Amino acid sequence: MSTPTGYRVIAEMAYEPNRPERGYTGETLYVNVGTGAMETRPVTDRMKEVFIGGRGFGLWRLWNAVEPTTTWDDPANEIVISSGPVGGTTAYPGSGKSIVVSLSPLTGNVIDSNAGGYFGPYLKFAGWDAIELQGKSDENVVVFVDGKNGLIQLLACPETDINTHVLAERLMRAFADSDAPRDIAAVSTVTTGAGAQNTRMGCLNLSFFDLKREAVRVKQAGRGGTGTVFRDKRIAAIVVKSPAVNAASNRPADVSRLQEVGKRINKEILELDASQCDMRRVGTAHLVEIMDEYDLLPTHNFKYGSHPDAGKIASSVWREKFGQNMPDGCWLGCTMSCSHAVDDFELKTGPYKGQKVLVDGPEYETAAGCSNLGVYDPGFVLEANFYCDTYGIDTISFTTGLAFVMECFENGILDAEKTGGLDLRFGNGDAALEVLHQMARGEGFGPIVGEGIRRMKTRFAEEYGADPGFLRDIGMEAKGLEYSEYVTKESLAMQGGYGLALKGAQHDEAWLIFMDMVNNQIPTFVDKAEALHYFPMWRTWFGLVGHCKLPWNDIEPADNAQTAEPAKVPEHVANYCEVFAGVTGTEVKPEDLILQSERVYNFQRVFGVRMGFGTREHDAIPYRSAGPVTVEEYESRAERYDGQLVEKVGIGPAGMSTEEKVKAMRDYRESQYEQLIDAVYKRRGWNEVGIPTVEKLQELGIDFPEVVEVVRTRLK
Repeated sequence: MSTPTGYRVIAEMAYEPNRPERGYTGETLYVNVGTGAMETRPVTDRMKEVFIGGRGFGLWRLWNAVEPTTTWDDPANEIVISSGPVGGTTAYPGSGKSIVVSLSPLTGNVIDSNAGGYFGPYLKFAGWDAIELQGKSDENVVVFVDGKNGLIQLLACPETDINTHVLAERLMRAFADSDAPRDIAAVSTVTTGAGAQNTRMGCLNLSFFDLKREAVRVKQAGRGGTGTVFRDKRIAAIVVKSPAVNAASNRPADVSRLQEVGKRINKEILELDASQCDMRRVGTAHLVEIMDEYDLLPTHNFKYGSHPDAGKIASSVWREKFGQNMPDGCWLGCTMSCSHAVDDFELKTGPYKGQKVLVDGPEYETAAGCSNLGVYDPGFVLEANFYCDTYGIDTISFTTGLAFVMECFENGILDAEKTGGLDLRFGNGDAALEVLHQMARGEGFGPIVGEGIRRMKTRFAEEYGADPGFLRDIGMEAKGLEYSEYVTKESLAMQGGYGLALKGAQHDEAWLIFMDMVNNQIPTFVDKAEALHYFPMWRTWFGLVGHCKLPWNDIEPADNAQTAEPAKVPEHVANYCEVFAGVTGTEVKPEDLILQSERVYNFQRVFGVRMGFGTREHDAIPYRSAGPVTVEEYESRAERYDGQLVEKVGIGPAGMSTEEKVKAMRDYRESQYEQLIDAVYKRRGWNEVGIPTVEKLQELGIDFPEVVEVVRTRLK
C-alpha cells in the first residue's frame, strides 16, 4: 500500500520480516524519532535465556540505553514494548499481553506496565520481538511497522486531534489495506492523548478491532506515566500491520501439545466461570461488592473500606450495561473474554459532549477509584472512564490522586481560591470531571493534580503551610506511584505487597489480602515473607512471556480447594510449564519458571539502585496503608481496633483517649511493617537495606560486570 495522504515520510527502512521460530523472531527494532535512525538489533540466545522476553527484554534494552543520570524526559530515555515467546498463542487463553518499559515521570525509576490488545503479538508477527523508541522529535510523528510489506516508516502526523478514540480510529482505517473489517483488524496502534502531555500520569492505549461491533477497542498500559514519555518524545502513535494470524504463527515447537493443554483450561472456563468470578459476563468489576463486603473497597481516600451506596456501582449494574451481553476478548482465542464495554454512552461533559461513544470497561480499578472519590453514580464512572482513556490518563493515579486532594480540601489545606473555584469535596462528581478536563487542557488546577501525589505533598507543604507529616500519612503513594484500589490496613502482607513492589504501589506483584486477612493462611513473618517471595516472582513470569494473569487464578479447577496449595492453583502452574515447553521446546518445571522471574526481578532491583532508588527507604509506605491516621478513622472501627490493642499489642484501652489509642496502634503497626521488611529481604537474598547481594547475583547467573559494579559501588 502507499503511505496515507498527508503523512510525510521522514525516514524509512526496508526489511525482510523474520517469521517467529519457537516464539522468537530473533530481532528487535530500534527507532530514534529525533534523528530518524533505524536499525535491527539481534536477540541473542543469552538474552533469551536470562531475560526471556516481554518485561525482561524491555529492562535489558533500557539498561543499555540510559545512564544513572538519565531522567524520564531526557532524549536518551526509551519506551520499549515487547510481548514474549508465548505472546500471540491462540490455543491458550490470555496470550495477548504487551509490556511497556521506560523511566517514569512519576517515580523517576524504571516502570513496567502491561496491556492487552493486539499490538505485542502483531509486532512479533511483523518480525520483531520488541520495539525500542528513543530520541525526541520536533513534530508529531507516527512510527509505522508494515509487517506485510517489510517496511518501517517514520512519518509526520498531520492529525490535530491526538485523543485516542479519534486518532486510533483514523489510523487503523488509514493504514489498513482496505475498508473491509478483516483488513482493519490486521492493524493495531499505540496511542495516548492530550492528558498525557499535560500530566505525569499518562497511559498508553493499545488497540484492537472488535469485529462483532466493527469498532476500535483499547486496553491500557496504565501505570507510571509511559504515555507522558510518549508525548514528550512527540510520538502521536505507533502503527503495526500484521500478516494473518493462525495457530502456527508463533511457529511453536509442538502445536498439538499447546492445543491439548488449551482444551483443558477452556473446558474449565466454559463450565465453571459463571459460578466462580463470572469474568465472561462482567469481568473484573465483579470485585466491587466482594471488596465492599470485606471492608476492602476504598472510600474517601482509603479512610474506610465500605460504603452503603457501593451497590450502585456493583457488578449487577455493569452486567446490565455491558453491550451485546456476550463475552469479549482482547486477544484471539481467549475464552476468558473479560474485556467488556458499554455501547452508545452519551457524554455529558467535555469537548465531545453529546456524542455517543463506546466505553471500554469499567474494570474494577476504575469503579473502585470512583468509590474512593465518594461518587457512586454509574454515569460518572463511565464518563470518567472514557475521558481518562481518550485523554491518555491512568484512572488509578487520577482517582487516587484526586481522593488525596479531596481530603486536603475537607481538612482546610485547600479551598476554592486555591483550586480555581472548584469545590473538591468527596462526592462532587461534577468538580472531579472538571479537574479531568483541565488536566487534558493543561489549565487551572488540573495540572497540579496531574503532577501526582508525591509532588502535591511537597507543593501543599511549601506553598500552603500544610503539615508534611499529615500529608505523608494520607498521601497514598509509594515510590511516587499512586496506590491501586484496595484497603490494606488489616493485611500486613498486602502492605508489603504494595511497599515492596519494584515499580511502586501496584497490586500486580502480589495480591495477598485474602490469604492473609480473610483465610489466615500466612500467619507468621516467615510465612508472609515466603508469600512475598513466591507470588511476586510468579506474577513476574506472566510479564516475561506475554501472558495475562487472569486465567491463572480467576478461574480455578473444580478440585483446586483440595490441593496442597490452592492459592497457587497448581494445575494451572503445570499448564504454564506445558505452554512454555510447547512454544519454546524447552522443558521446564514450576521451579524453573520461578527462577526465570527471579533473575529478571533481581536485575530490575539493581537497575533501580543504579538509578538512585531500590533501597529500604524507598520501600516505605504511607501510614494509612497500615492503620488509622485520624481519630475519625479509629472511631469508625473502634471495636475492631480496641480488640486488637488487647489481643495483639497487649494494652488495655480502657481510660485511654482516642488519640492515645491511635498512637499505640501506630507504634505497633509500624514496628510490624519493619519486621516484615527484614523477613522479606532475608528470604529474597538481599542485605539489610534491600540490595541483592553479589552472592545472590552469582547464584542467579546475572553477575554481569556492570550489574555487580552497581551493587559493590552502592555498598562501599
